[in-house]
Amino acid sequence: MKAHSGTLVVDISREKVENYEGVYQCTARNKHGTAVSNNIVVRQSRSPLWSKEKIKPIVVQEGVSLVLPCRPPAGLPPPIIFWMDNNFQRLPQSRRVSQSLNGDLYFSNVRREDSRNDYICYARFPHTQTIQQKQPINVRVLNLDAINDTMADFYNDTDLFSEAPVDERRPTFLIPSGTSSTKMVLRGHVLEMECIAEGLPTPEISWTKISGDLPAGRTFFLHYNKTLRIVDVSESDAADYRCTAKNQLGAVHHTIRVSVKAAPYWISGPPRNLVLAPGENGTLTCMASGTPKPSVTWAMNGIPIENSPKDVSRKVEDDTIIFTGVQTGSSAVYQCNISNDYGYLLSNAFVNVLSEPPRVLTPANKVYQVIKNHQAMIDCASFGSPIPKITWFKGSRSMSLDGDYYITHNNGTLEIYVAQAQNSGKYTCVARNSLGIYENHVHLEVKEPTRILKQPEYKVVQRGRSVVFECKVKHDPSLIPTMTWLKDDGELPDDERLIVDNDSLTITEVTENDAGVYTCIMNTTLDHDSATAELTVVEATPTPAVIHEHPDPPTDLELTDQKKRSVQLTWTPGDEHNSPIQKFLIQYEDSLHHRGHWHNLTEVPGTRTTAHLKLSPYVHYTFRVLALNAIGPSRPSFPSRMYRTDPAAPDENPTGVEGFGTEHNNLVISWKPLSGFQANGPGLHYKVMWRQKALDSDWTTVTVANNSKFVVVGTPTFVPYELKVQAVNDHGEGPEPKIAEGYSGEDLPIAAPENVQAIIVNSTLAKVHWDPVPFHLIRGHLKGYKVYYWRKHSLHKHNPDHMEKDILTFSGNHTHGMLPGLHPFSLYSFNVRVFNGKGEGPPSPTQQFKMPEGVPGPPTSLLVSNPNLDSLTLEWGPPHDRNGHITGYTLKYQPAVASRQVDIATQGWFIGLMCAIALLILILLIICFIQRNKGGKYPVKEKEDAHTDPEFQPMKDDDCTFVEYSDNEDHKPLKGSRTPSNGTVKRDDSDDSLVDYGEGGDGQFNEDGSFIGQYSGKSASRDTAEGHESSEAPSPINAMNSLNSFV
Repeated sequence: MKAHSGTLVVDISREKVENYEGVYQCTARNKHGTAVSNNIVVRQSRSPLWSKEKIKPIVVQEGVSLVLPCRPPAGLPPPIIFWMDNNFQRLPQSRRVSQSLNGDLYFSNVRREDSRNDYICYARFPHTQTIQQKQPINVRVLNLDAINDTMADFYNDTDLFSEAPVDERRPTFLIPSGTSSTKMVLRGHVLEMECIAEGLPTPEISWTKISGDLPAGRTFFLHYNKTLRIVDVSESDAADYRCTAKNQLGAVHHTIRVSVKAAPYWISGPPRNLVLAPGENGTLTCMASGTPKPSVTWAMNGIPIENSPKDVSRKVEDDTIIFTGVQTGSSAVYQCNISNDYGYLLSNAFVNVLSEPPRVLTPANKVYQVIKNHQAMIDCASFGSPIPKITWFKGSRSMSLDGDYYITHNNGTLEIYVAQAQNSGKYTCVARNSLGIYENHVHLEVKEPTRILKQPEYKVVQRGRSVVFECKVKHDPSLIPTMTWLKDDGELPDDERLIVDNDSLTITEVTENDAGVYTCIMNTTLDHDSATAELTVVEATPTPAVIHEHPDPPTDLELTDQKKRSVQLTWTPGDEHNSPIQKFLIQYEDSLHHRGHWHNLTEVPGTRTTAHLKLSPYVHYTFRVLALNAIGPSRPSFPSRMYRTDPAAPDENPTGVEGFGTEHNNLVISWKPLSGFQANGPGLHYKVMWRQKALDSDWTTVTVANNSKFVVVGTPTFVPYELKVQAVNDHGEGPEPKIAEGYSGEDLPIAAPENVQAIIVNSTLAKVHWDPVPFHLIRGHLKGYKVYYWRKHSLHKHNPDHMEKDILTFSGNHTHGMLPGLHPFSLYSFNVRVFNGKGEGPPSPTQQFKMPEGVPGPPTSLLVSNPNLDSLTLEWGPPHDRNGHITGYTLKYQPAVASRQVDIATQGWFIGLMCAIALLILILLIICFIQRNKGGKYPVKEKEDAHTDPEFQPMKDDDCTFVEYSDNEDHKPLKGSRTPSNGTVKRDDSDDSLVDYGEGGDGQFNEDGSFIGQYSGKSASRDTAEGHESSEAPSPINAMNSLNSFV
């Protein structure tokens, strides 16, 4: 046994491994009870040799099917099978030739090119890293004549293959045999089914699920569709599956009946520990499922409960132990064992009978700060047995805080949903149980929000001019503000022309590169605000003036007053060319480290011709000077003579020292290395030092050269470290480095949120609360919490389960979140998980909640039948989304105004009008006939080509001809038609839009996932518009009636 650990170490170097094969179980005990581990099975891995056998050559007729058996030796774990040739090259596989799941090589039909003497089956045993080889198989594929000629040489010209040549044939299955078979698979495992068929031509394999569709996202087709794989099998995968082999001559089917069994699995998680006070009641529940149904057994401190000491306060009922009026001394560890033929679950739960007065764990006089109109959460974490009851008071404690403005959560946290200035003050948290009372005081400060009062404005400025962006901000005077400016969402260029003041940004001598979008951001410790403006740069308006040019370069560079770390440079200015020199730019080249690269060193006003230059050790300096006026810079001057400085110890240490982990047990220390210019001398290396922050131990030191990181291995998971990196060269050490902090690598969280519960807000919205996971159990940087939720089924009868899961992520240390867009009148399941930079932790026990009834959807149809003079029949279909129990229907109708029926065919005016129209048409036809006979050509072909629209050909006035009109598409607009005057075209009633049903872009969520507004979009306006259209009637009075139908 390893010291101070529960690890069992077995040295098998001197004994046979077989002696240690068996089933092991760990038991841990102390004065409070005994816990046991799951069974651990130890077996030796084996890779036996292939049995020696002599394999005769195989001679087959071209076109027949062939199976080359592999039959590897049984190993532990089973070997991986593959076929190769003598050159260790994998044999090609296809729809015609493929390897089965058991390792045999199947040929649907053989060809002459399949002849070879090196079909070799290999078995690789992964645990022992050994490969066993079967004897090569010799296969010769001959046509009928070749077979007869070959065999005649050996069998006195006897024709052994007198049957006709192999013809094309319909498929038959090589495996499986028969028309049906069965297969059993365990829940959560991988289901693999294969069908391999022979035939000529080569059959194609397809798969179907007889009772439904193959599961999306979990179904894979392998080995040229011959293998169907379904991963993460569930009970819904139990069904009949059909594989079909088909070629041009026919098809054959095989049905595989799949049954799904299940090892025991938790329904709502393993039993949880109980902390009970003397006299209290409690229960341990061990709810699990499986197929077949598992049995449940209980043990106490590792002993079957029926053999344990009797306890009148304890009653066992199948999967539940009920404790009634527990007494001191009843603390114990209970084991729940759930098993069936396919596995078992074992869980330990500690029942601790404890008497403890209340304690508040939240630090006293803690100050909480929140922005006005935001949510405030004030903590009161407590401990005690019995569980303390939490009460909150404010100020003089005249009355407890409870009601619409305050919510006290089960964990003691006080929530103020919308904090106002009057909520600032001192709050008292009181924890009570039967053994005592404990008070704790905290303070809440409600701060004014940060707001930009005057935003920067859009600017258009000429090149060379200056521009000012103003950004005046109001903030809470007790918060420290920080103004940040961005250009095109990035940092401002490092340019002295950009001057940042407290409430403005000034850009002098604007150039084309300055154009872009500028953003001012005001940050405080609690909130921020931002605003943007765009700058457009245009060319300056030319004005007649004296010709200005770039200045000439300076001359006569001279170095004087030479010291170890400084020198004086003088020069003679060149011609200004009618534009005064504004400044001189001094540059240097380091021929020791960066030969050929010039760097800016300093600038001096244009009135000076001397500069005192501060230098660095171990640099070979060469200087040059540029003059700048309003037009721009001059050409560089000729370089000065070289000036070499002596080496020295480093003046600075590396920056950007960071510590982080790439694995759960390491710490990567990285830094930004010094440049050769910063090294100050040869032999640059780094002294890397680290220690655990909490232990205050001695520093561990290593020396690193030619690298910018160092990996510390064997560290505890996610522990804070103090780090130092010091620069050292051949002439000494740099200054004492600053201490940086970092963390070793993260690992997955090991605990799930507790006290998870759901609160129904309305028929489509629920609020989930949970206790935060303790920091030491997160084992990494807390990134947030994820709520997995899914709709089990509607509460209507005979509704199937829905297994699609939705995930909402709440960043940071949230303890609640909103679940929007839920289906009314439905049963939902959910759990909560914490996640860090490494990934997610285990889920909380899955819980369920029921959504209340909601407003039903519209009826799916409305039909009118049996219309009479005084009655008609209306029929409608129930709504698709009932969202509850339908209690009735409301029918609205209005009478249409009947017009007076007049037989106009008997009216005199109508007869006269028809006669006039007929006469005009006759005259028009006569005129057209005369014009066509005057010798003019009527370009029929051009007219027809000009109107090729088969849907609509209008009458042409100039040639008096009629063309066909077709209304094949009812919804196609006529040519030349116009839209209504308001520019819109009414949509067909069948046009659906997500926006119309509230799925558009107007709906928003706040940071915790809740709706900012109600469902929005165009549905309301659409209903109104259609309602107005239906209510318009030629009568001056629109009568609207309603009928109510109740069911």
